Amino acid sequence: MTNAIHFRSRPSSGFTMLEVLIAIVVISFGLLGLAGLQAFALQNNINATQRTAAIRLANDMVDRMKANYTGVVNNNYHLPASTDYANQVAACISVGGCTSPQMAQNDAFDWAQGVAANLPGGLGVICLDSTPNDGASNTDSQCDNLGVRYVVKLWWVDDRSQANLAGNLRRLVMPFNP
Repeated sequence: MTNAIHFRSRPSSGFTMLEVLIAIVVISFGLLGLAGLQAFALQNNINATQRTAAIRLANDMVDRMKANYTGVVNNNYHLPASTDYANQVAACISVGGCTSPQMAQNDAFDWAQGVAANLPGGLGVICLDSTPNDGASNTDSQCDNLGVRYVVKLWWVDDRSQANLAGNLRRLVMPFNP
């Protein structure tokens, strides 16, 4: 007789610990990827909302200027400095009304208030400019007062992440002929 050892093979059933661990790791990476996509989509949604608000505000000023064409012809809307938007004209709020230059000043004040309220760190200028795609900020708008083409320039802070708390300055430029 031989001393042969016979092993009886059992059919395997269930999962091993290694298989369960691998499955957990794969599912975890998938969920992390899904969370990253969600955060990316949310940031793009915020960016789109801000750009839409900027376009709406630029169109608002264009409409105000079209309503006060006398003020446009007299260059009352050429306001390249940030200090040009500081004063509200009380006569434009009263029943008696106001003159065309006063209306331009009041429009600029109301518009600047709307820009500040609807865009984070929002600032803007309206000016005559032959080269509209320049200007780093409202303090350096580089409006040259040349030509008959007006431009609305808006700046706001975007991409406020933990890595960049100050944010990036975004700009919208809308040139138009009134």
